[in-house]
Amino acid sequence: MQKDFDKWNEIKKETDKQILPKEFFCYEREIWWCSLGVNIGIETDGKNDKYERPVIIVKVFNKEMIWILPITYIMRNKYFCHNFVFDGMDQSVVITQIKTISAKRLIRKIGSISEQDFEIVLSKLIKIIKTKPPFGGISEAEATNMASVSNEDVLSTKGVNKINKEQK
Repeated sequence: MQKDFDKWNEIKKETDKQILPKEFFCYEREIWWCSLGVNIGIETDGKNDKYERPVIIVKVFNKEMIWILPITYIMRNKYFCHNFVFDGMDQSVVITQIKTISAKRLIRKIGSISEQDFEIVLSKLIKIIKTKPPFGGISEAEATNMASVSNEDVLSTKGVNKINKEQK
């Protein structure tokens, strides 16, 4: 399927012009329709005329900047996703697709994920962040440093100095 980046770019320009009302605010756990747009490769796209999809707000940094996770109706692998029921329908939050967005992309609030499901999502997100990829997950420089410095040394000031000396 051909992606219409030009059409999305026009919508993105209009979205950027919007001014958030002074009273606007969103909260963690909320589910919103969000204008995600047309993205590259395996990044989750929006759909419909506004290239939108439901998302869960994971973290609110301020009135304008938030982290979100996209939701799909397609049940996914349970390690990288969390399947849950919302409004009587099966949903799957795609944890690997965390994204920083402007709150200007939020279109309308449709509800909130349960506290229990939200805690599971956060736990899975933290686990994914802390887990090393099975292959190709570190650079050659990192591999070289890891071979000569223990994890404890890396975490200490002494370890940072040791790495800096070895790199000279």
